[in-house]
Amino acid sequence: MDQVAELLVLTLAAGTPLVFAALGELVTEKSGVLNLGVEGMMLVGAVTSFMVAATTGSPWLGVGAGMLAGAALSLVFAVLTLSLMANQVATGLALSLFGIGLSAFVGLGYVSIVIEGIAPLGVPGLSDLPLVGKLLFGHNPLVYLSLALFAAIRWFLYRTRPGLILRAVGENPQSAHAIGFPVVRIRYLAVMFGGACAGIGGAYLAVAYTPLWTEGMTAGRGWIALALVVFATWRPWRVLAGAYLFGGVTLATFQAQALGVTVPSQLLAMLPYLATIVVLAIISRDATAIRLNAPASLGRPFHPGL
Repeated sequence: MDQVAELLVLTLAAGTPLVFAALGELVTEKSGVLNLGVEGMMLVGAVTSFMVAATTGSPWLGVGAGMLAGAALSLVFAVLTLSLMANQVATGLALSLFGIGLSAFVGLGYVSIVIEGIAPLGVPGLSDLPLVGKLLFGHNPLVYLSLALFAAIRWFLYRTRPGLILRAVGENPQSAHAIGFPVVRIRYLAVMFGGACAGIGGAYLAVAYTPLWTEGMTAGRGWIALALVVFATWRPWRVLAGAYLFGGVTLATFQAQALGVTVPSQLLAMLPYLATIVVLAIISRDATAIRLNAPASLGRPFHPGL
């Protein structure tokens, strides 16, 4: 039972960066904006958080810096697409490539540095309980933060008036503008929130999950986060479940290598991405579900004067 609890704890840890990034992208897409730059924002958040943590000795300052870095990069995307009316798909891809290159360049001097990251919580007397001790009280603080973020986003989107307005903007920005809602401002805030979440996801990798910096350390998690939003058909609880599912697949590849499975390591490393392709292929066959749940104006430009 202790081994089962340990595997579950590791699965939640592996899925946490996906939870942050995918929930942020979910809010962005609910506003009608498609930002494909999640991978770049995660990497910029990761390298920024690691640099600040290594310089100041405070990993929590690093998390804050990573969040701000992700939001700043998403602001560039927002200016280009919402104010200058650039194509969202092309701009998002360019943003991702820019983030990959920028993080590799600024992180050159930090590759060989190891820091003391954010340690898992330990509640005396409770963390040692059989099974439930590790499951409830043995996680990294950022894991609990990701669960709180999920609950907050779900409540915001479906139980509050601002959440209803955000979804209305994603469905029909022209009608929302005619009623008097500031569509562009709402989309700016949604995009920056998504960037901040991606930055925290990258920061989690750099200062909590593996407290070191390596080039391209997100290993495609930003792209998986984008796929998760579609896999979840834009529903928060399915985003959470999908993130932990893919986290479990990632963990299974490491466990297989540790057990000495006679399969090339490169093939095992492919499994999370292969699972992403298979799931998207299955989901894409149900065009009705995608059409009913996807924001109607997703990826479409809007300008108040047009």
